Amino acid sequence: MFEIIKYTPEYRQQWDAYVAKARNATFLFYRNYMDYHSDRFKDYSLLFFKKGKLHSILPAHQVGKTLCSHFGLTYGGLIMNIHVTISDVCQLFEELNVYLRLQGFEKVQYRPIPWIYHLHPSEEDLYAIFWKCKAHLSLRNIGTTIFMQQNLRWRKDHLRRLKKAHQNGVTVVRDASLSEFWEVLNENLEKRFGAKPVHTLQEMELLKSRFPENIIQYNAYRNGHIIGGLTFYITQQVVHGQYSSTNDEGKEFGAMEAIYEQIMYHDYPDYPYLDFGSSTEQQGAWINEGLIAHKEGYGGRGVVYDTYEWTV
Repeated sequence: MFEIIKYTPEYRQQWDAYVAKARNATFLFYRNYMDYHSDRFKDYSLLFFKKGKLHSILPAHQVGKTLCSHFGLTYGGLIMNIHVTISDVCQLFEELNVYLRLQGFEKVQYRPIPWIYHLHPSEEDLYAIFWKCKAHLSLRNIGTTIFMQQNLRWRKDHLRRLKKAHQNGVTVVRDASLSEFWEVLNENLEKRFGAKPVHTLQEMELLKSRFPENIIQYNAYRNGHIIGGLTFYITQQVVHGQYSSTNDEGKEFGAMEAIYEQIMYHDYPDYPYLDFGSSTEQQGAWINEGLIAHKEGYGGRGVVYDTYEWTV
Protein backbone atom coordinates (compact mmCIF):
# COMPACT_ATOMS: atom_id res chain seq x y z
CA MET A 1 0.00 0.00 0.00
CA PHE A 2 1.42 3.36 -1.06
CA GLU A 3 0.96 6.78 0.49
CA ILE A 4 0.80 9.24 -2.42
CA ILE A 5 1.66 12.86 -1.62
CA LYS A 6 1.58 15.87 -3.94
CA TYR A 7 4.91 17.68 -4.02
CA THR A 8 5.30 20.90 -2.06
CA PRO A 9 8.54 22.79 -1.33
CA GLU A 10 8.80 21.17 2.11
CA TYR A 11 9.70 17.92 0.29
CA ARG A 12 12.43 19.54 -1.81
CA GLN A 13 15.35 18.06 0.14
CA GLN A 14 13.88 14.55 0.04
CA TRP A 15 13.06 14.92 -3.65
CA ASP A 16 16.57 16.02 -4.62
CA ALA A 17 18.22 13.37 -2.43
CA TYR A 18 16.16 10.71 -4.20
CA VAL A 19 17.08 12.04 -7.66
CA ALA A 20 20.77 11.89 -6.72
CA LYS A 21 20.57 8.13 -6.06
CA ALA A 22 18.00 7.08 -8.66
CA ARG A 23 18.88 4.61 -11.42
CA ASN A 24 17.06 6.48 -14.21
CA ALA A 25 17.27 10.17 -13.29
CA THR A 26 19.27 13.06 -14.73
CA PHE A 27 19.94 16.57 -13.44
CA LEU A 28 16.75 17.77 -15.17
CA PHE A 29 14.75 16.31 -12.26
CA TYR A 30 16.39 18.37 -9.54
CA ARG A 31 13.98 21.01 -8.33
CA ASN A 32 16.50 23.74 -9.19
CA TYR A 33 15.98 22.78 -12.83
CA MET A 34 12.28 21.92 -12.74
CA ASP A 35 11.25 25.05 -10.88
CA TYR A 36 12.98 27.67 -13.04
CA HIS A 37 9.80 27.90 -15.16
CA SER A 38 7.31 27.14 -12.38
CA ASP A 39 5.21 30.14 -13.47
CA ARG A 40 4.39 28.35 -16.75
CA PHE A 41 3.23 25.02 -15.32
CA LYS A 42 0.87 23.96 -12.55
CA ASP A 43 3.17 21.48 -10.87
CA TYR A 44 1.55 18.24 -9.77
CA SER A 45 4.61 16.11 -9.06
CA LEU A 46 4.00 13.14 -6.79
CA LEU A 47 5.96 11.29 -4.11
CA PHE A 48 5.22 7.64 -3.34
CA PHE A 49 5.95 6.41 0.17
CA LYS A 50 5.93 2.76 1.26
CA LYS A 51 6.16 1.84 4.94
CA GLY A 52 7.20 5.42 5.69
CA LYS A 53 10.12 5.48 3.21
CA LEU A 54 10.24 7.37 -0.07
CA HIS A 55 9.83 4.67 -2.70
CA SER A 56 9.72 6.63 -6.00
CA ILE A 57 8.77 10.00 -7.48
CA LEU A 58 6.89 11.25 -10.53
CA PRO A 59 7.66 14.69 -12.08
CA ALA A 60 4.34 15.96 -13.46
CA HIS A 61 2.03 18.90 -13.91
CA GLN A 62 -1.69 19.45 -14.35
CA VAL A 63 -3.51 20.62 -17.48
CA GLY A 64 -7.23 20.71 -16.74
CA LYS A 65 -8.22 17.15 -15.85
CA THR A 66 -5.03 15.62 -17.31
CA LEU A 67 -1.89 14.68 -15.39
CA CYS A 68 1.09 15.20 -17.71
CA SER A 69 4.70 14.14 -17.54
CA HIS A 70 6.30 17.53 -17.11
CA PHE A 71 6.17 19.41 -20.45
CA GLY A 72 9.04 21.61 -19.30
CA LEU A 73 11.36 18.60 -19.54
CA THR A 74 12.53 16.56 -22.51
CA TYR A 75 11.39 13.35 -20.84
CA GLY A 76 9.70 12.26 -17.62
CA GLY A 77 8.23 9.11 -16.17
CA LEU A 78 8.56 7.33 -12.85
CA ILE A 79 11.92 7.93 -11.15
CA MET A 80 13.12 4.78 -9.39
CA ASN A 81 16.05 3.66 -7.27
CA ILE A 82 17.74 0.29 -7.45
CA HIS A 83 15.38 -1.28 -4.87
CA VAL A 84 12.16 -0.75 -6.86
CA THR A 85 10.73 -3.99 -8.28
CA ILE A 86 8.25 -4.76 -11.03
CA SER A 87 5.65 -5.93 -8.49
CA ASP A 88 5.98 -2.61 -6.69
CA VAL A 89 5.52 -0.64 -9.89
CA CYS A 90 2.44 -2.57 -10.99
CA GLN A 91 0.82 -1.98 -7.61
CA LEU A 92 1.90 1.67 -7.69
CA PHE A 93 0.17 2.41 -10.98
CA GLU A 94 -3.02 0.68 -9.88
CA GLU A 95 -3.10 2.86 -6.77
CA LEU A 96 -2.08 5.95 -8.74
CA ASN A 97 -5.15 5.60 -10.95
CA VAL A 98 -7.43 5.38 -7.90
CA TYR A 99 -5.71 8.44 -6.39
CA LEU A 100 -6.06 10.45 -9.60
CA ARG A 101 -9.75 9.61 -9.95
CA LEU A 102 -10.37 10.83 -6.41
CA GLN A 103 -8.52 14.07 -7.26
CA GLY A 104 -10.76 14.67 -10.28
CA PHE A 105 -8.34 13.64 -13.03
CA GLU A 106 -9.59 11.83 -16.12
CA LYS A 107 -6.47 11.18 -18.21
CA VAL A 108 -2.70 10.75 -18.02
CA GLN A 109 -0.08 11.74 -20.62
CA TYR A 110 3.10 9.87 -19.76
CA ARG A 111 6.57 10.32 -21.27
CA PRO A 112 9.05 7.67 -20.09
CA ILE A 113 12.76 8.32 -19.89
CA PRO A 114 14.55 6.90 -22.98
CA TRP A 115 16.67 3.89 -22.11
CA ILE A 116 19.96 5.53 -23.02
CA TYR A 117 19.62 7.63 -19.85
CA HIS A 118 19.17 4.60 -17.56
CA LEU A 119 22.12 3.72 -15.33
CA HIS A 120 20.43 0.32 -14.82
CA PRO A 121 17.50 -1.18 -16.77
CA SER A 122 14.40 0.79 -15.77
CA GLU A 123 11.45 -0.08 -17.98
CA GLU A 124 9.21 -1.51 -15.25
CA ASP A 125 6.90 1.45 -15.82
CA LEU A 126 6.38 0.52 -19.48
CA TYR A 127 5.20 -2.94 -18.49
CA ALA A 128 2.96 -1.60 -15.74
CA ILE A 129 1.20 1.10 -17.76
CA PHE A 130 0.49 -1.39 -20.56
CA TRP A 131 -1.05 -4.09 -18.37
CA LYS A 132 -2.43 -2.12 -15.43
CA CYS A 133 -3.44 1.15 -17.14
CA LYS A 134 -4.23 -0.07 -20.68
CA ALA A 135 -2.02 2.74 -21.95
CA HIS A 136 -1.69 3.36 -25.69
CA LEU A 137 1.10 4.99 -27.61
CA SER A 138 -0.12 8.45 -28.59
CA LEU A 139 3.03 10.11 -29.93
CA ARG A 140 6.47 8.98 -31.05
CA ASN A 141 9.46 11.15 -31.90
CA ILE A 142 12.71 9.85 -33.35
CA GLY A 143 16.04 11.02 -32.01
CA THR A 144 19.53 10.18 -33.23
CA THR A 145 22.15 8.64 -30.95
CA ILE A 146 25.76 7.55 -31.41
CA PHE A 147 27.23 4.63 -29.50
CA MET A 148 30.52 6.40 -28.88
CA GLN A 149 32.61 3.26 -28.43
CA GLN A 150 31.64 2.01 -31.88
CA ASN A 151 33.75 4.77 -33.50
CA LEU A 152 31.78 4.63 -36.73
CA ARG A 153 33.37 6.42 -39.65
CA TRP A 154 31.91 9.82 -40.48
CA ARG A 155 30.30 10.39 -43.85
CA LYS A 156 32.55 11.89 -46.52
CA ASP A 157 30.97 15.35 -46.48
CA HIS A 158 31.55 15.64 -42.72
CA LEU A 159 35.16 14.53 -43.11
CA ARG A 160 35.62 17.05 -45.92
CA ARG A 161 34.28 19.92 -43.77
CA LEU A 162 36.38 18.80 -40.79
CA LYS A 163 39.49 18.95 -42.97
CA LYS A 164 38.44 22.42 -44.10
CA ALA A 165 38.05 23.49 -40.47
CA HIS A 166 41.59 22.32 -39.70
CA GLN A 167 43.02 24.02 -42.77
CA ASN A 168 41.30 27.35 -42.07
CA GLY A 169 42.14 27.85 -38.42
CA VAL A 170 38.77 27.04 -36.85
CA THR A 171 39.19 26.81 -33.08
CA VAL A 172 36.83 25.29 -30.51
CA VAL A 173 36.36 26.79 -27.05
CA ARG A 174 34.80 24.83 -24.16
CA ASP A 175 32.70 26.78 -21.65
CA ALA A 176 32.41 29.60 -24.15
CA SER A 177 30.04 32.56 -24.22
CA LEU A 178 26.34 31.70 -24.22
CA SER A 179 25.41 35.22 -25.27
CA GLU A 180 27.61 35.06 -28.38
CA PHE A 181 26.05 31.76 -29.37
CA TRP A 182 22.49 32.90 -28.65
CA GLU A 183 22.83 35.64 -31.28
CA VAL A 184 23.76 33.00 -33.88
CA LEU A 185 21.00 30.66 -32.67
CA ASN A 186 18.26 33.31 -32.65
CA GLU A 187 19.19 34.59 -36.11
CA ASN A 188 19.32 31.08 -37.59
CA LEU A 189 16.00 29.92 -36.09
CA GLU A 190 14.23 33.12 -37.13
CA LYS A 191 15.60 32.97 -40.65
CA ARG A 192 14.91 29.26 -41.29
CA PHE A 193 11.78 28.54 -39.25
CA GLY A 194 10.42 31.86 -37.96
CA ALA A 195 10.98 30.41 -34.47
CA LYS A 196 12.81 31.11 -31.21
CA PRO A 197 14.68 28.80 -28.82
CA VAL A 198 12.60 27.17 -26.09
CA HIS A 199 14.87 28.81 -23.51
CA THR A 200 15.69 32.49 -23.46
CA LEU A 201 19.33 33.48 -23.01
CA GLN A 202 18.55 34.62 -19.47
CA GLU A 203 16.95 31.27 -18.61
CA MET A 204 19.88 29.30 -19.99
CA GLU A 205 22.38 31.48 -18.14
CA LEU A 206 20.40 30.89 -14.94
CA LEU A 207 20.35 27.13 -15.49
CA LYS A 208 24.05 27.06 -16.30
CA SER A 209 24.81 28.96 -13.09
CA ARG A 210 22.88 26.27 -11.19
CA PHE A 211 24.37 23.31 -13.08
CA PRO A 212 27.82 24.41 -14.27
CA GLU A 213 29.10 20.84 -14.64
CA ASN A 214 26.07 19.69 -16.62
CA ILE A 215 25.45 22.53 -19.07
CA ILE A 216 28.48 23.23 -21.23
CA GLN A 217 28.67 25.67 -24.13
CA TYR A 218 31.04 24.95 -27.02
CA ASN A 219 31.67 27.67 -29.61
CA ALA A 220 33.67 27.53 -32.85
CA TYR A 221 35.65 30.59 -33.94
CA ARG A 222 37.44 31.67 -37.09
CA ASN A 223 39.56 34.81 -37.35
CA GLY A 224 38.46 35.82 -33.87
CA HIS A 225 34.68 35.71 -34.37
CA ILE A 226 32.07 33.08 -33.67
CA ILE A 227 30.84 30.92 -36.56
CA GLY A 228 28.78 28.35 -34.66
CA GLY A 229 28.13 26.62 -31.37
CA LEU A 230 26.55 23.75 -29.45
CA THR A 231 24.94 23.75 -26.01
CA PHE A 232 25.44 20.36 -24.39
CA TYR A 233 23.60 18.78 -21.48
CA ILE A 234 26.01 16.36 -19.79
CA THR A 235 24.36 13.59 -17.79
CA GLN A 236 25.96 10.53 -16.23
CA GLN A 237 26.35 8.62 -19.48
CA VAL A 238 24.87 10.80 -22.23
CA VAL A 239 26.26 13.88 -23.94
CA HIS A 240 23.11 15.51 -25.29
CA GLY A 241 23.13 18.32 -27.84
CA GLN A 242 20.41 20.67 -26.59
CA TYR A 243 20.98 23.51 -29.08
CA SER A 244 23.16 23.75 -32.17
CA SER A 245 23.53 26.46 -34.78
CA THR A 246 25.97 27.96 -37.25
CA ASN A 247 26.04 30.97 -39.52
CA ASP A 248 26.86 30.66 -43.23
CA GLU A 249 30.59 30.85 -42.53
CA GLY A 250 30.24 28.09 -39.96
CA LYS A 251 28.51 25.83 -42.47
CA GLU A 252 31.23 26.44 -45.03
CA PHE A 253 34.17 25.93 -42.68
CA GLY A 254 32.96 22.98 -40.60
CA ALA A 255 32.05 24.56 -37.25
CA MET A 256 29.84 21.61 -36.25
CA GLU A 257 32.40 19.05 -37.36
CA ALA A 258 35.15 20.76 -35.36
CA ILE A 259 33.00 20.80 -32.21
CA TYR A 260 31.86 17.18 -32.56
CA GLU A 261 35.44 16.06 -33.10
CA GLN A 262 36.39 17.80 -29.85
CA ILE A 263 33.49 16.20 -27.98
CA MET A 264 33.78 12.67 -29.37
CA TYR A 265 37.53 12.19 -29.55
CA HIS A 266 38.97 14.51 -26.92
CA ASP A 267 36.65 15.68 -24.14
CA TYR A 268 34.13 12.81 -23.72
CA PRO A 269 35.54 9.75 -25.53
CA ASP A 270 34.65 7.38 -22.68
CA TYR A 271 30.95 8.29 -22.56
CA PRO A 272 28.59 5.58 -23.86
CA TYR A 273 26.23 7.84 -25.82
CA LEU A 274 26.10 11.08 -27.76
CA ASP A 275 22.47 12.08 -28.27
CA PHE A 276 21.68 14.56 -31.04
CA GLY A 277 18.03 14.88 -30.02
CA SER A 278 14.89 14.82 -32.13
CA SER A 279 14.60 15.69 -35.83
CA THR A 280 10.83 15.58 -36.16
CA GLU A 281 8.18 18.28 -36.37
CA GLN A 282 4.37 18.43 -36.18
CA GLN A 283 4.42 16.21 -33.07
CA GLY A 284 6.48 13.53 -34.76
CA ALA A 285 4.43 13.32 -37.95
CA TRP A 286 7.10 14.85 -40.19
CA ILE A 287 10.82 14.06 -40.36
CA ASN A 288 13.24 16.86 -41.14
CA GLU A 289 15.20 14.65 -43.53
CA GLY A 290 18.06 17.09 -44.04
CA LEU A 291 18.60 17.51 -40.30
CA ILE A 292 18.42 13.82 -39.45
CA ALA A 293 20.71 12.93 -42.39
CA HIS A 294 23.24 15.43 -41.00
CA LYS A 295 23.17 13.61 -37.65
CA GLU A 296 23.27 10.16 -39.22
CA GLY A 297 26.37 11.28 -41.10
CA TYR A 298 28.32 11.13 -37.82
CA GLY A 299 27.19 7.54 -37.24
CA GLY A 300 24.01 8.21 -35.27
CA ARG A 301 20.95 5.97 -35.44
CA GLY A 302 17.41 6.03 -34.06
CA VAL A 303 16.20 6.15 -30.47
CA VAL A 304 12.52 6.94 -29.89
CA TYR A 305 10.98 9.42 -27.46
CA ASP A 306 7.46 8.21 -26.70
CA THR A 307 4.28 9.55 -25.13
CA TYR A 308 1.60 7.22 -23.75
CA GLU A 309 -1.96 8.04 -22.69
CA TRP A 310 -4.63 6.33 -20.63
CA THR A 311 -7.87 7.16 -18.89
CA VAL A 312 -8.04 6.77 -15.13
